[in-house]
Amino acid sequence: MAKRKRREAFGAVRKLPSGRVQASYVGPDGVRHNAPQTFDTLTDARGWLVTQQAQILSGEWSREATAQTETAKRGKTATFAEYAAQWIDTRTNRHGEHLRPRTATEYRRLVNGPLKPFAGLRLSAISSEGVRTWYSDLLSAGTKTQAARAYELLKSILATAVSDGRIKTNPCQIRGAAAASTGRKVTPPTAAELQQIVDHITPRFRAAVILAAWTGVRYGELTELRRKDIDVLESENGTAIVVNVSRGVTHVTGRGFVVGPTKSEAGVRSIVLPPHVNDLVLAHLKEHVGRFPDSLLFPGADGSGHLGQSAFYRHWNPARVAARRPDLPWHGLRHYGATRAAVAGATLKELQARLGHSTVAAAMRYQHTAGRDEELARRMSELA
Repeated sequence: MAKRKRREAFGAVRKLPSGRVQASYVGPDGVRHNAPQTFDTLTDARGWLVTQQAQILSGEWSREATAQTETAKRGKTATFAEYAAQWIDTRTNRHGEHLRPRTATEYRRLVNGPLKPFAGLRLSAISSEGVRTWYSDLLSAGTKTQAARAYELLKSILATAVSDGRIKTNPCQIRGAAAASTGRKVTPPTAAELQQIVDHITPRFRAAVILAAWTGVRYGELTELRRKDIDVLESENGTAIVVNVSRGVTHVTGRGFVVGPTKSEAGVRSIVLPPHVNDLVLAHLKEHVGRFPDSLLFPGADGSGHLGQSAFYRHWNPARVAARRPDLPWHGLRHYGATRAAVAGATLKELQARLGHSTVAAAMRYQHTAGRDEELARRMSELA
């Protein structure tokens, strides 16, 4: 005769395929709670259930304390890769919005790339010493910028783990690691170098160089500009061209081009072009842009889709080489626009608004002297 399975007076126990025993019970909150660990024997599992029942009967049982114990246990068993994947999927910004597709893709790349040494480790097994060694190895490999980005992400993920009660302290304690930079200074082009670039680049991209240089728009903002975003205003003072930025486009691996909002709320802005470039922009609208409001200003080779950065660089690279500025990144034109606005007398607040920055501090990074110090010295001499 088969032996009947014993029914527990309180809670439930079950033998796992591994041979260990799991215990659980339904608490006063109506939720089933599992023991924070499995047991070697049925006797041990039932002993744990007796303790839980006693706490309930005496009124000592606490939902918060039970949840904290269970969370702490998950911190000891969950791997960094598992927790990081969940973190990326559920992360929101201060406006309650999920991560942008490209940001999420970049975070996954970092987790699967430079942060891979932590992938199989339990959260509680990541130590300060281990983080320092890992960071030092990345720096030794010459990937200073990537090391800073990966460290910043690691620190953010583990900070959330602390808030969740998964770990007690954040092991990321390296001062200044997230702010590391390559030390490379972006030198904007001179007016003569900019003209050389405009003269040598493919004609249909001359306006792209001009708009980037004189408005400071980002590449993703520039390549999502459409005919409807350009206002040509006529008045007694002449023609004014206003560039209205309200969207950006990014290329996301596996998804292609994704159009979305600007980098921040401050990115939505209207920028007036200096009059001396009006003719070139008007000519571009006439010769290279479709007549429909949604026609892209700078479409890809097929004439309708977005212009990929790698495809554009086939035109940009020969032009900057011709200007003897092979070191000039496309972002250098944004620096040019900021510098010219500052030299023209723009306040930091005005510069912030023109570049679409959320803070004045961010706008300050784009200021360059561009001969300003020489002008100040001359004025000081005049006052002597």
